[in-house]
Amino acid sequence: MPWPPLILYSKPGCHLCEGLAEKLRQIPEIGELEIRDITANPAWWERYHLEVPVLKVAGDPERLLPRPSPRLTAAQLRAWLGQQLGCLSGG
Repeated sequence: MPWPPLILYSKPGCHLCEGLAEKLRQIPEIGELEIRDITANPAWWERYHLEVPVLKVAGDPERLLPRPSPRLTAAQLRAWLGQQLGCLSGG
């Protein structure tokens, strides 16, 4: 079963953002991943320019997820994210 759609707030030149996006793309359960460039929207920039990468579950309202460690492998990120989303049993 696919996971709920995710939103990644990012900006050009953010290596943590690029690394997280690359790992998220390797997780097959993620059916939809929207990457939002905060430089394209002044409200996003004001809110997130010191915080990126910011990962949220899409919806109304969006649900903020804790920031995962950049040291996680794609497999570890999958387990962590599944736990955060309540989609995986037993981690």
